[in-house]
Amino acid sequence: IVDAGGVDSITQCPQHLPQMMAAAADGLGSIAMDTTRLNMSVTDPTAWATAMNNLGMVPVGLPGQQLVSDSICVSGFDPGLNMMTGITPINPMLPGLGLVPPPPPTEVAVVKEIIHCKSCTLFPQNPSLPPPSTRERPPGCKTVFVGGLPENATEEIIQEVFEQCGDITAIRKSKKNFCHIRFAEEFMVDKAIYLSGYRMRLGSSTDKKDSGRLHVDFAQARDDFYEWECKQRMRAREERHRRKLEEDRLRPPSPPAIMHYSEHEAALLAEKLKDDSKFSEAITVLLSWIERGEVNRRSANQFYSMVQSANSHVRRLMNEKATHEQEMEEAKENFKNALTGILTQFEQIVAVFNASTRQKAWDHFSKAQRKNIDIWRKHSEELRNAQSEQLMGIRREEEMEMSDEETCDSPAKKMRVDESALAAQAYALKEENDSLRWQLDAYRNEVELLKQEKEQLFRTEENLTKDQQLQFLQQTLQGMQQQLLTIQEELNTKKSELEQAKEEQSHTQALLKVLQEQLKGTKELVETNGHSHEDTNEINVLTVALVNQDRENNIEKRSQGLKSEKEALLIGIISTFLHVHPFGANIEYLWSYMQQLDSKISANEIEMLLMRLPRMFKQEFTGVGATLEKRWKLCAFEGIKTT
Repeated sequence: IVDAGGVDSITQCPQHLPQMMAAAADGLGSIAMDTTRLNMSVTDPTAWATAMNNLGMVPVGLPGQQLVSDSICVSGFDPGLNMMTGITPINPMLPGLGLVPPPPPTEVAVVKEIIHCKSCTLFPQNPSLPPPSTRERPPGCKTVFVGGLPENATEEIIQEVFEQCGDITAIRKSKKNFCHIRFAEEFMVDKAIYLSGYRMRLGSSTDKKDSGRLHVDFAQARDDFYEWECKQRMRAREERHRRKLEEDRLRPPSPPAIMHYSEHEAALLAEKLKDDSKFSEAITVLLSWIERGEVNRRSANQFYSMVQSANSHVRRLMNEKATHEQEMEEAKENFKNALTGILTQFEQIVAVFNASTRQKAWDHFSKAQRKNIDIWRKHSEELRNAQSEQLMGIRREEEMEMSDEETCDSPAKKMRVDESALAAQAYALKEENDSLRWQLDAYRNEVELLKQEKEQLFRTEENLTKDQQLQFLQQTLQGMQQQLLTIQEELNTKKSELEQAKEEQSHTQALLKVLQEQLKGTKELVETNGHSHEDTNEINVLTVALVNQDRENNIEKRSQGLKSEKEALLIGIISTFLHVHPFGANIEYLWSYMQQLDSKISANEIEMLLMRLPRMFKQEFTGVGATLEKRWKLCAFEGIKTT
């Protein structure tokens, strides 16, 4: 069997061309089967149903019955089946799409009968054999591929056999044993597929050239696909038209068109402005006329009279507002009276609950009853408090209003209405003046913006790049200046530290010289006079006392005020650390602890800070010989006790 996928187009018979064009343009809802053309000899009424069941399709109808359902014969519009969308067309015959109803139960007996024609006979295939396979149905398929034809079969014989399925528009026969048949409608293809598997014998001859097994399958033709696309486009146009009509129906009505200005229309509009029911419509027309620029020297008086009538409507509006305010006051009074009545009833209910909770009645209630009474009492008290707060708020508002209003007589009310009307008129004039001033400011801003845009256009790209470079250089200079300031501060601190160290060194050198001279003098005295050992000890004690005094003087000089907040924080941390170490701690241990908090701190800084505060920290020597160690202790509490 030769594959039918390579067929491009089917030539059409000219006598059937008008029928085809009418069928393509027709958008009817259902097409019934032409029962007069079906001349098959079907003795069993389930023959067509069995055949279509074998092919997995909808059962083909009998005479007077539709072959396929309306959903296939007249395909509904599917917006996804458009060639322009780029989506592959969906086959409507697939059983999963819901277009094809499920096949009948498989228990139905499959029986095919012999079909007799004038020049040939069709014998059905063995019922035990599987049904012949078919390819996927192309969209809009009206062409079938017929293979396995006898070699001696002519176009007349083929037309005689397949005319029973419907109107044939074209037959294209190959030199080999196959042909393509194009029908007028799509449902006729389903009837032709029924004949697949039949053995065809010409006349009564048993020659090989006069017999063959038919294989009928769907064929893909350009003409079918083109007609199907035309129908889809037509349905798409109908759908768009329907949606547009629906949108137009649901769209809100547009506002009425405003008539053009004329003296006659202006006179009618002046009458409408005086009518309360037509004022809102007339004022919009007047506004549109003024915005259009209809005011000129000739029509200025007419427009002035209309504006004056609009101004007179302000007084009517203020009177309406006064009446509404009076109604609101009456409603407030009614609400307040009703609220006081509700509040008195709440007070009575709360009094009942309070009486029932007294000892006389409370002992006679059960535990559950007491619980419910307590819950009800709390709830009623909460509601009573809320209502009383609301009533008190209303009374406060009334007191404030009464304090604002000095008198409440009716003539005063009338005067107030007139004053409010004048105030409203003045406010309207003020708003108009403000709007004109704002428009003038807006125009000025626009002129300034236009000037700035012109200036920016005249500025070249080089100027822009120069500005950017200058900004960048200014930023870098600022950063460098900040760095220089920080470096200068560090240098000043280091200079001060160096000067202190030099002073200490010079002082220690002077002390050493003094001590050396004293030692020499003591040696000479011992040698000459032969003083006792006690005298030498006294001299040593004096020298040590002098050294200690000098040290204390140096320490007092060093112990200046705290320079920064950081030093105060360090002193607090060191004092807490030494407080939990009553036997003291060496400088390395203290430095290792402080380095966990601040990695940049050094041991020399900590020692200098401790030496600057002799009243808080003191240094002691512990151990003997190689185990000699300097330890710092907290002596602040001792200093407080002594002072």
